[in-house]
Amino acid sequence: MKKLFLLDGMALVYRAFFAMQRNPRFTSKGLNTSAILGFANTLYDLIKNENPTHLGVAFDTHAPTARHEEFSEYKANREKMPEDLSASIPYIKRLIRAFDIPILEVDGYEADDVIGTLAKEAEESGYQVYMVTPDKDFGQLVSENIRIYKPAKNGEKAEILGVAEVCEKFGIDNPIQVIDVLAICGDSADNFPGIKGVGPKGARDLLRQFGTLDNVLKNTLEIKNEKLREKVEQGRESAIQSKMLATIILDVPIEFHEENLHLGEPKKDELKELLDELEFRTFAKRVFTDLSLKAGELPQKAETSKSQSNNTQVDLFSQVQENAAPGFDFSENLRTVKNTEHQYILVDTEEKLTGLLQVLAKAPLFCFDTETTDLDVLNAEIVGFSFAVKPHEAYYIPVSENQAEAQQLLSRFREVFENEKSEKVAQNLKYDLAILKKYGIEVKGKTFDTMLAHYLLQPDMRHNMDLLSESYLGYRPISYDELVGKKGKQQLPIRNVPVELVAEYAAEDADITLQLQQTFAPKLVEMGARPVFETIEMPLVPVLAGMENEGIRLDTQALADFSDGLGKEIIQIQDQIWEQAGTHFNINSPQQLGKILFEHLKISDTAKKTATKQYSTAEDVLTKLAHKHPIVQLILDYRSLVKLKSTYVDALPALVNKQTGHVHTSYNQAVAATGRLSSNNPNLQNIPIRTEKGREIRKAFVPRSEEFTLLAADYSQIELRIIASVSGDEGMMNAFTSGMDIHTATAANIFGIAPEEVTKDQRRHAKSVNFGIIYGISAFGLGEQLGIARKEAQEMIDQYFLKFPKIKQYMETTIASARQKGYVETIKGRRRYINDINSANSMVRGFAERNAINAPIQGSAADMIKLAMIDIHNDILDKNLKSRMILQVHDELVFDVYKPELETVKTLVKNRMMNALPLQVPVEVDVNTGSNWLEAH
Repeated sequence: MKKLFLLDGMALVYRAFFAMQRNPRFTSKGLNTSAILGFANTLYDLIKNENPTHLGVAFDTHAPTARHEEFSEYKANREKMPEDLSASIPYIKRLIRAFDIPILEVDGYEADDVIGTLAKEAEESGYQVYMVTPDKDFGQLVSENIRIYKPAKNGEKAEILGVAEVCEKFGIDNPIQVIDVLAICGDSADNFPGIKGVGPKGARDLLRQFGTLDNVLKNTLEIKNEKLREKVEQGRESAIQSKMLATIILDVPIEFHEENLHLGEPKKDELKELLDELEFRTFAKRVFTDLSLKAGELPQKAETSKSQSNNTQVDLFSQVQENAAPGFDFSENLRTVKNTEHQYILVDTEEKLTGLLQVLAKAPLFCFDTETTDLDVLNAEIVGFSFAVKPHEAYYIPVSENQAEAQQLLSRFREVFENEKSEKVAQNLKYDLAILKKYGIEVKGKTFDTMLAHYLLQPDMRHNMDLLSESYLGYRPISYDELVGKKGKQQLPIRNVPVELVAEYAAEDADITLQLQQTFAPKLVEMGARPVFETIEMPLVPVLAGMENEGIRLDTQALADFSDGLGKEIIQIQDQIWEQAGTHFNINSPQQLGKILFEHLKISDTAKKTATKQYSTAEDVLTKLAHKHPIVQLILDYRSLVKLKSTYVDALPALVNKQTGHVHTSYNQAVAATGRLSSNNPNLQNIPIRTEKGREIRKAFVPRSEEFTLLAADYSQIELRIIASVSGDEGMMNAFTSGMDIHTATAANIFGIAPEEVTKDQRRHAKSVNFGIIYGISAFGLGEQLGIARKEAQEMIDQYFLKFPKIKQYMETTIASARQKGYVETIKGRRRYINDINSANSMVRGFAERNAINAPIQGSAADMIKLAMIDIHNDILDKNLKSRMILQVHDELVFDVYKPELETVKTLVKNRMMNALPLQVPVEVDVNTGSNWLEAH
């Protein structure tokens, strides 16, 4: 049977936009592409997985419909479309057309009506029709050959609703009764009233008794429940009008012509141009690779690039392929090169080398880049390095595989790198510094990292060099995958690539990075970001490189013992769960667990279900049910221990470097838009601290030897101290100045009691308010967090602002300033751009307002600890200490301290942290030592 898929365009676009609201996607030029990418993935997954023969996408038009003319309040409560979403619609329609899919629109009718009309016509023509939408209204159209297709989300499979599923969902006997259910209950989304006071259960009961709304209204005297009868009689006119509004029109003036809806091949040129513009590289590769395989074509060769090293045309793709191992596979090349004359010189003679050294010695600024065998610095060997002194001209120096020869060659560049008078430019400088340090070279003088410059200019965007080149220079460089092939067994080692090709690739990187520096340097000044760049971000680079190089020793035997203990405890809890359940089942299976909890044990009458009709056993759901049955807490404990064991206890030992015996995390300076550092491979900032078992992991982090001890220094309530300082609120400032516990002081204020009368619960509530205010918590959110009524939570928030009025004033002033300027700033001037602060959509605007309030606080805390790290690092070097800073985790710094230096390090660390960023209130730092991280924390 032929399959027709009809997509509800705007419903899917809204769904995609709000699904990515917490982690939106932007192009380098600031276009919010969240909705476009979400829609693109939904559309392409559907095409690939469902193989439709026919497809169309329906949209509303701006013309008023009969529903609006009949009922002026129809959809009147809907907020104006978010600006970023509105800007996405033309791109989405371009995307649809590029896939050669028709857009279905008819003035005076909604997309629902267009889909309904075509669905019924197609069904008569022998089609199986799928209406692709999350909208429940479409249930009325479902029949044997017309179904609702709800696209996949949150990792779950797509859901298909036929007659049985719709009837079960609404509690009815026939899908057509969906209209009557909506007419009785009303629809808040479309703003039609229904019968006031009658909900879904009442609607089901009425329809079960009378079959249709018409019969309900004809036989109101037979309704036994007096109150319900009164509501129905009073709501008669409203119900009749609501039924008209809820009914999907099936005679829209649009004809079903199957040839117009036949799904053909995408328009490759149009699609490629659009995806390049939207910077959808991963999506593009996926689509074009599939298209190539589908067409049975061989991957296309890359365009040639002109290399001035030998004045010949170099076909990058074919040469690499000739030198590849048997079976070596390249993906389709999507590179587009802007024709730019350049001179890239392969330095392969003594004469060229001497000439280059002379050029670099005189240059006030040069760009450099290293090519290596591995992204892991500790395992990497240098393959070559490149330089650029002026745009469109660059040099590449290959390095021998023989490490002695490599060392000898690099030593000739020591004077160039250690020249303090010249400025050095790089993209992701930290990596290059670490590589050169392996070969005994310290980079000195002023430095400029283009990745960090762009991070300060556009903190919410991505900062990789290829993207920056395309966005700011209009040039698509050779990608690493194009040089050596995609990651995997078939990837070619870079040493096996012809040196002329590596020279072109590496020299181009240096050239582009230099051009980016020339673009970003004036912008940093123009946008007020230069001070943060020069005093915080750039000086921090060598600090982080040093910390990564040091790493921290891990007691793998302690973790192995802990793992054994956890394994035994997990088995014990598993047995207890089975005993409570009265049967054995797979605790790790949400489906089996749901049936045990909600069907076998019946712990709740209102069990929440997922989109796939399974019972939800998510942590937040189970936490609320923990008081219902002892098995629930056992399940939560079981999950916690299983995650702890697999994610940390068993995983960490595998990450120990064999050369050093230490774990070496990587610190990311250009990820968090607030200025916070993040860490990966492994993420040591996620090591648990809140639970007793989680804290045990920290015992395995130990000093390097018996001569050393660990020291941990932690800022005390730093974000609250910052908000007290920047707001100037006397009440909060006095609490910190007097040394009083801030949560006790807050509790005393909001509950109107003396500090000594504050209970543990009141302090806990006050703590939630204190930290919640920083993140813009609502009464609903606070109530959920504390397990109290929303009214009580609102009263606490009101009292908080009454007692600390300047906190409220700070929040209002900050939001007003953000609306005017489009950004907020930390104490040191780090900017966070708040793109949606003036959005007409209250949900989008509310999220932006919370960011505006929080970003200066979090960002100032980030700046403070970064400044402290720079000062401490320099002190350690100046004093020639053996002790080292090894970890940064949120507001905490950890040091591997040589025992004879303990008092010196303790004093300098505390002083530097306390004075890094002076506030109007005292800054407190807790310093502790121990034989492991837990003891020291």
